[in-house]
Amino acid sequence: MIPGRPDHPRYTLPAQRRIRRKLDFVTIKTGGQRFGNALFGITMRGNEADGPRLGLAVSVKVAGTGVERNRIRRAIRESFRLNQHELPPADLVVSARSRARGATGGELRASLQALWSEVVKRCATLQKP
Repeated sequence: MIPGRPDHPRYTLPAQRRIRRKLDFVTIKTGGQRFGNALFGITMRGNEADGPRLGLAVSVKVAGTGVERNRIRRAIRESFRLNQHELPPADLVVSARSRARGATGGELRASLQALWSEVVKRCATLQKP
């Protein structure tokens, strides 16, 4: 595919791809599958939307200062933005674990890439809401 052509996927992160409402977070947490690795945890639940949606949970307790929390959030959003076209239609809440605080950008990206692969593997077992 050639960039700029209608058949080329867009690598933006529009508002429809974000989870922001508390009710959505609670619904995903109570009815979703949980898994993760040393740096991140994911709670995943199938959705009726036309693609995946992302929610972030990066707390002060886990990540510390605002600078570090925002660095971790930016890494998660960027990784999701680049991989969204390979992911199944699911709601994904990514939470940072305490080891993410001192991790390098490369370690964060590698960890997230492994989790996106796991999301694709688990998509067959998702339950639709």
